[in-house]
Amino acid sequence: MPRDIVRCSWSSNDPLYIKYHDREWGVPLHDDRKLFEFLVLEGMQAGLSWLTVLKKRGNFRKAFSNFYPKKVSGYGEDKVLELMKDAGIIRNRAKILATIGNARAFLSVCDEFGSFDSYVWQFVGGKPIRNKWKYTSELPTRTAESDEMSRDMISRGFRFVGSTICYAHMQATGMVNDHVLSCFRYRQV
Repeated sequence: MPRDIVRCSWSSNDPLYIKYHDREWGVPLHDDRKLFEFLVLEGMQAGLSWLTVLKKRGNFRKAFSNFYPKKVSGYGEDKVLELMKDAGIIRNRAKILATIGNARAFLSVCDEFGSFDSYVWQFVGGKPIRNKWKYTSELPTRTAESDEMSRDMISRGFRFVGSTICYAHMQATGMVNDHVLSCFRYRQV
């Protein structure tokens, strides 16, 4: 990539951020396993920086059975204790337990809606919301759609799915296009 390319300002301080910004962030995602991965990662990020999570992403994939919800849903106390000893991930018992519980809620949603994709995309009417921000500072941290998504997910037993986390999930999975207008990715996604 040429150096003079314009990106969202948050992505320019680290090569890992740049790669994530250029290849994943804001790309409409409809694969249930990948949607589960982002749900787990967004929950793990709560209170921490996204860069911390990105740096540990490979370790999370190993620790959480490559984010296969059926496998994660079957984790018991022995696996929780194993995960609590894994220095490669975020060792927060509440977040680990939430991940296991969220896998179970995820599977329940899939049974009801046919897929998690069908369920989650309903909150944006089935297609990405294309925002038109000039500056990164204009990006909201939550919206009416993320508020609704959060409320519904909590009612279904999901945890670590507050409105801010739900909005970050929407951004990451392309449910909203929050690339700024001057960013080269805005028109591409």
